[in-house]
Amino acid sequence: MAAVHGSYRALLHDGLAAAAARFPVRTAVRCGQDTCTYRSLDETATKLAAALQARGLQRGDRVAIYMDNTLACVAAIFAVLRAGGVFLVVNPQTKHDKLCFIANDCTIRHLLTDMHLAEVASALVGSVPSLTHVIASGEGGDITRLAGQGVRAERLGEVLAESRDEVSPPGTIPTDLAALIYTSGSTGNPKGVMHTHQSMVFAVGSLTEYQAIDSDDVLLNVLPMAFDYGLYQLLMSVWAGATLVLERSFTFPAEVFARMIEHGVTSFPGVPTIYAMMISTHRRNPLAFPQVRRVTNTAAALPPAHIAVLREIFPNARIFAMYGLTECKRVSYLPPELLDAKPGSVGIAIPGTEVYLRAPDGSPVAPGEPGILHVRGPHLMRGYWNNPQRTGEMLFPGPIPGERVLRTGDWFRMDEDGCLYFMSRTDDIIKTRGEKVSPAEVEAALCSIPGVREAAVIGVTDEVLGQAIRAFVVPIDGETLTERRLRHELMSRLENFMVPRDIVLRDALPRSPNGKVDRKALA
Repeated sequence: MAAVHGSYRALLHDGLAAAAARFPVRTAVRCGQDTCTYRSLDETATKLAAALQARGLQRGDRVAIYMDNTLACVAAIFAVLRAGGVFLVVNPQTKHDKLCFIANDCTIRHLLTDMHLAEVASALVGSVPSLTHVIASGEGGDITRLAGQGVRAERLGEVLAESRDEVSPPGTIPTDLAALIYTSGSTGNPKGVMHTHQSMVFAVGSLTEYQAIDSDDVLLNVLPMAFDYGLYQLLMSVWAGATLVLERSFTFPAEVFARMIEHGVTSFPGVPTIYAMMISTHRRNPLAFPQVRRVTNTAAALPPAHIAVLREIFPNARIFAMYGLTECKRVSYLPPELLDAKPGSVGIAIPGTEVYLRAPDGSPVAPGEPGILHVRGPHLMRGYWNNPQRTGEMLFPGPIPGERVLRTGDWFRMDEDGCLYFMSRTDDIIKTRGEKVSPAEVEAALCSIPGVREAAVIGVTDEVLGQAIRAFVVPIDGETLTERRLRHELMSRLENFMVPRDIVLRDALPRSPNGKVDRKALA
């Protein structure tokens, strides 16, 4: 991690200023045919920060970044921080209902978006009373559709052309919020995980340390930056002074593979779905990326058979199995040299943190026995935005008076060497394609479709997806529903990764003695 003067009081955006000073003409980000140096990224972020301040942004204000993975999105993240704001990156697949909920939940004043997302983004105008300014990237389209009812809409290019290049010091300190990362909740509504500059700077440093990321690295990111695994590829790259190859998605793997070779990618982060796709391709037409020296995986464990094939694809890479959750970014990693000795393990606590297991009553558990995972460290969230009840269910008193410890709710066992093995989740959250999905949210979307009387959603084991989403739907008497119609309706209501793989029509759902849907019977 790049040294920053006064690191004891470092802010998350200080990494960009340090990289611009050390490596001004080095390529910071490549995104398709577009590139930017550290100097140009720093200058763009500064201009946009000044523009946001001129449009009323105050320290602590929340700014929604509803954009694809682009250079504009990267600049927006650092601009919000530099202006003193709190950024939240919203997945561009997010539909208007959830977008409005998030924007109202944290009362955004500013929205940064892409013109091609204007149809959905325009839903915020008139639906979010706190919104005052919209700045949109991209050419074409009608900018006026993003304005109205007290909301001013402008194009990013024009804003930057007119902006000054000096930011008024906002007075940000390390314990101020830097980001809200919205993640699915068991109630159906997403929760805004609050992270401070301090917690995120620490996490960047810890991740960079154990992965040994340096300024000569070229990191790939195909994951949305609304997903913290994708966001931290950017943050680690900037703090190390490395180069990031930013892709909008992994939709066209052949193009990604070509750019990996062209740009000499050395670090490949993925989730089991991505690796399963690569392995399928490799079996038809062998792949080889000898320049890659680091492969990381999270979201779900990689089957041993997949690891063997990944060693063929990445013959010179160290493979890191990891586990984390948004509430503390990363919990553990398995040192690559232990991959064969500890199959299925997600390893030990990341540097500077501690993990331990407890029984539901809080008592310690013996090695090899199941327990609920607890996490200590500077990387813990501040809590959930506007949700003190749920915060109190996750952050518990720790061993030191006044300390709060994250009680994850996930069940693990720990061997005598301190290595963790995931067993199960306490809640119903489904992890699919590296994303967290709330069954309640999918069920609500299904029940909003005319003709649906009742719906239940569960996760089922899937070798490619980690878990697949399976929905059971009961039609209203006399109504005729089809899987095709239901899927079409859901595509307009949910992000693609939330649409069930399987939709099963039933006359009724099984019930427990207390009248609730019996999900175990469905499984």
